[in-house]
Amino acid sequence: MSQDRDRTWTIRDLMKVAIDHLQQQEIDEARLNVELLLSHALSLPRISLYTSFDRPLNREEVAQFRSLFERRLRHEPLQYIVGSANFMGLVFQVDPRVLIPRPETESLIEQVMLRCNDPANDTTVSILEVGTGSGNIAVSLAKYVQRAFVTSIDISADALEVARHNAVALQMIDRTEFIQMDVFDDVDRLLAKRFDLLVSNPPYIALKEWDHLQKEVRDHEPRNALTDEGDGFTYYRRIVEEAPFLLIDGGTVLVEVGFEQAAFVAQLLHDAGFVDVVVTKDLSGIPRVISARCRMRFRNNMSSN
Repeated sequence: MSQDRDRTWTIRDLMKVAIDHLQQQEIDEARLNVELLLSHALSLPRISLYTSFDRPLNREEVAQFRSLFERRLRHEPLQYIVGSANFMGLVFQVDPRVLIPRPETESLIEQVMLRCNDPANDTTVSILEVGTGSGNIAVSLAKYVQRAFVTSIDISADALEVARHNAVALQMIDRTEFIQMDVFDDVDRLLAKRFDLLVSNPPYIALKEWDHLQKEVRDHEPRNALTDEGDGFTYYRRIVEEAPFLLIDGGTVLVEVGFEQAAFVAQLLHDAGFVDVVVTKDLSGIPRVISARCRMRFRNNMSSN
């Protein structure tokens, strides 16, 4: 594109050249990337690109697109460039302060919905989320789970700021609360309440895997939201330890897990005395969500130790 700065570009021509260039650079989903970058640069819906294929672009429009395009060539994530990400049919503001929501995490929301959306039950559902991030999980649960109120904790003040913004923008601030807290502190004493469910998509990338991640992830997303700097199971161990004191009798833990982590986390829960341990696969067939229930006798025994 740099050698054609003085030419007159149409939407069609610019898209074709840009898509070809991204493909040569082996960047996934080249067409989708170009569509979203160009629609963002022109402040147009994506469909308008195709209904205005032959529209000529002025120099300012081309320059705006080129600026965004060059950032993508440097492997900056598309979502950070356009400032938003789609999750559960909602649009969340995202920036380098927070992890980009992944489609596979929607499986976690769906499993909570299946357990809680009973038309015959009119009681409030209290949910604790460990690890707020952009607020995509907390806000989605507040929106799609009947009568839910979600308390979400995160150690990052920056992440909590983004999450509160998203809760306000998506009109879910009255059904959510965001608290700055380290899960490795005495969370059960600090919160001083019990919840029906505990949900989490914690940092689960093992340190040994870090150098093998895509550049988009390794070089741009917040490291502390991705890895525990250990074996990938540090946060699961803490959740298993704290959950009996945070949940009501018979309360449920639901966590997202990474590739090939399901068996280990399921065993953690089983060995700790949780019952009804269930592993659910995502749409790609990968074991993704683990649920387990905390028994009353189990919690009482722990409380007396």
